[in-house]
Amino acid sequence: MPKKHVLDRLFATVVARRGADPSTSYTAQLLAEGPARCAKKFGEEAVEVVLAAVAREKKELAAESADVLYHLLVTWAACGITPDDVYKTLAAREGRSGLAEKASRKKKKNPARKPTRRPRPSA
Repeated sequence: MPKKHVLDRLFATVVARRGADPSTSYTAQLLAEGPARCAKKFGEEAVEVVLAAVAREKKELAAESADVLYHLLVTWAACGITPDDVYKTLAAREGRSGLAEKASRKKKKNPARKPTRRPRPSA
């Protein structure tokens, strides 16, 4: 039997922490705070990846990438999806041009996002 990928093993650990004591597990703490908190933390870590990439700090980029992957897995667990759900989506896109795939998606409005108002120019 082939060894599972490190991300699959980490996801299993994340799921196992659900319901654990938040005072003894950072993962349990994040999951107890809900999907919005998990997603916010993921976003914060993603910004750190961007900063490390722009600075061309390879060691820092690798470390921040590991953090962002962990927080992505926590967000998936909080939202009730699994790596297999994502793998299936990726497999369905495999072999398609990125431009063609993007053009085929319908624009969906995010109901949680409020429309932004642009300031009107002064007359």
